[in-house]
Amino acid sequence: MGQSFPKIKIIAVGKVKKPWLQTGIATYVKRLPEIEIVEIKDAGKEKEADKLESLIKPQDRLVVLSEQGETKDSIAFSSWLANEAFGTLVLFIGGPEGICDRLKAHPMICLSAMTFPHEIARLMLVEQLYRAKTILQNGSYHK
Repeated sequence: MGQSFPKIKIIAVGKVKKPWLQTGIATYVKRLPEIEIVEIKDAGKEKEADKLESLIKPQDRLVVLSEQGETKDSIAFSSWLANEAFGTLVLFIGGPEGICDRLKAHPMICLSAMTFPHEIARLMLVEQLYRAKTILQNGSYHK
């Protein structure tokens, strides 16, 4: 039996417009019933932060995705998720302008030292979440 996996809400700025990205994201989300994706309007950093904060419940744990965040390999990411396996973990992907300064007070993780469009970051995140879940369940996907 594997380790626990948290309930996750991804809050992302903007819509995914490219069909190939929509298909990829849908593939992983189908495999991860623990995940909910909420899209918010691209409205500038401050308004996006306001909207994000209005969607978070007091018991949720917010983690912001940023190139300034802590980097983890897939194994470390899966271990970190196992330690977050209570309540809801909210992962925020900002828009093209990045994130406002007040969100930097929250824990931050980095998907890559490279910069990617937010649509591709969303696909990368759901793939890494699926990979983490299979690692925690001792599955073969990561091998």
